[in-house]
Amino acid sequence: MIEIKDLDESDIGKWVVYGGFTGSFNERGKIKSWNSSFIFVVYKCDNNWNNFQNYTAEATDPDELNFIRDAK
Repeated sequence: MIEIKDLDESDIGKWVVYGGFTGSFNERGKIKSWNSSFIFVVYKCDNNWNNFQNYTAEATDPDELNFIRDAK
């Protein structure tokens, strides 16, 4: 779970996983932005992660996201 209130600009581009580490679905993506309800994550970018901000992000429930440590 990620707390939206704890996010700041340095979190843009950080790797996250949808579904947590124990869920049956584990889709990786990068944080693009957020609002008071959702974190917008780019999950698909044709493996062009250096330009992830040019791709569409999906609104994701922050309760379903966790940061990935040491992801590249």
